[in-house]
Amino acid sequence: MPAARRRAVARVLAAALVTAGLSAPVSAQGAGFLSMGEAPPVVTLDQERLFADSAFGRRVTATVEEAARTLAAENRALEAELVAEERALTDARPSTPPEEFRRLADDFDARVEEIRAAQEAKSRAIGAFRDAEQQRFLEVALPVLAQVVFETGAVAVLDTRAIVLSIDEIDITDRVLARLDSEVGDGDGPEVPALWPDLPEPPAAPVRPMPRPSGPSAPGGPPLDLPQADDSGD
Repeated sequence: MPAARRRAVARVLAAALVTAGLSAPVSAQGAGFLSMGEAPPVVTLDQERLFADSAFGRRVTATVEEAARTLAAENRALEAELVAEERALTDARPSTPPEEFRRLADDFDARVEEIRAAQEAKSRAIGAFRDAEQQRFLEVALPVLAQVVFETGAVAVLDTRAIVLSIDEIDITDRVLARLDSEVGDGDGPEVPALWPDLPEPPAAPVRPMPRPSGPSAPGGPPLDLPQADDSGD
């Protein structure tokens, strides 16, 4: 999770926990800490593991990885197709009138740009899907997290990466994970954003045949005046 998003998550969690603390009575455990004059209880949370190890996060990761593999395979196939088309165009140049060749070359360049734009749109769509699902995860995880924190009587949640030393007993990551998987599951449903929105498909190769270069292998072409090999041994 990027640093900017982590900071945003931390702010959201902090605000939500403050709100929960103001709107709900202090638990017996929390009241005991406060009444005895001891330090208020603090718990820790591994935010990255909360997403990565949850059923929700595993579904999102698997979906994004599969989409990335599909896009990479498409890109390789399109690249091979364009290389072959460019080679055929180059081979046809000597036997193609300049005006016709320029038109074919311009059509090819335009198609390359259209394909690049279509594939880049797909790449952006994958990133947008991941970001939207991470945001939705925060929205569904926040009430669960707030409830677990309230049940522990804690008044603060610290990110484990900001802790130099702590005991395992104050880490509530596993507890929140179990509650999330039980109450939310993998989050799949009609509210999941579309991975591939209505994006333009890459243009197909032109159906017109590419002009063939003339030569010995091209029937009907003029014979080439090739130099004869010198067998005199000089």
